[in-house]
Amino acid sequence: MKALRIILLLPFSLIYSLGAFIRNKLFDWSLLKEKSFNKPVISMGNLSVGGTGKTPHVEYVIALLKDKFKVATLSRGYGRETKGYREVTSTANFLEVGDEPVQFAAKFPDVKVAVCEDRVIGISNLIATDNPDVIILDDAYQHRYVKPGLNILLTDFYRLYSDDFIMPSGTLREPRSGSKRADIIIVTKTDPTVFSPIIKKIMLKKLKICSYQRLYFSYIKYQTPVSLFNSTKFLTEHVTTLFLITGIANPYPFQEHVKKHCSEMYHFIYKDHHSFTKKEISRIIDDFNRHLSTKKAIIMTEKDAKRLIINPFRSMLINLPVYYVPINIALHQHESFDLTIKNFVEQFPKV
Repeated sequence: MKALRIILLLPFSLIYSLGAFIRNKLFDWSLLKEKSFNKPVISMGNLSVGGTGKTPHVEYVIALLKDKFKVATLSRGYGRETKGYREVTSTANFLEVGDEPVQFAAKFPDVKVAVCEDRVIGISNLIATDNPDVIILDDAYQHRYVKPGLNILLTDFYRLYSDDFIMPSGTLREPRSGSKRADIIIVTKTDPTVFSPIIKKIMLKKLKICSYQRLYFSYIKYQTPVSLFNSTKFLTEHVTTLFLITGIANPYPFQEHVKKHCSEMYHFIYKDHHSFTKKEISRIIDDFNRHLSTKKAIIMTEKDAKRLIINPFRSMLINLPVYYVPINIALHQHESFDLTIKNFVEQFPKV
């Protein structure tokens, strides 16, 4: 069925691919202009439409730099109902600025967080108003009007861009050749315990890593679940049934993690950046209440929790055991990656 779908959609993918190819060539030939800045600008993004774990990787770089440098982040603010440049606080409405920027602001109160669909305008405003030492661009790999000093490309271990297809038959936003713009490529969601030289050799070959590119491997570190509404601790031995809610691009890794901590799981799947409706919340509550188990809880990702906590219907859940799972990422051979990032930033004089 999947192969048939790819074949049927292939003509549309060829048209999309041609458009992306021409656009990239216009930038390569300087017919469309890229703007550079006298500041270290780090871009983090994917070739695909999502699901590579970009948000925790942006947070990793923020945490790495924030104690030594004045850091700012700039996102488009995907899914927001506003336009233009906006600064983001931890209490901002995600409908106005997007859910990921709100999460950045909540986790890093000393870091300037802003959104702007035009990254050139956004960076210019950040420099004019806050003069950061380094600017991290979230999901800007295809925004070529800015020429970053360091371009980081993420790809999911379970869906490498080398095995994927252009939309709509696949999830790629541009041809695989776009990977050549990356200075660093990170294969995400790898095994947290095993780093095999054989796997690295296979990845080098499959991804066609160039001599000027560095390849790294990261993995997810799931933290202890946190109560959404109070300080109640999540005790694994007290829970046998979990009602999982995901509104993310690729819920599979989180789903597999949750399965390990329960004997029964019910999964409510929504699209990425989903805004929960009253009807949807009611359905979750009804299913939860109908289940006879006394050892049950509702669990979700941190990203979903940030949207739900300011949802106008959140009070419907307030008396239920609702938890979210914070995540961090770690890198195999992280010392090399950390040093590369710090060295890049340090080569720019502070102005």
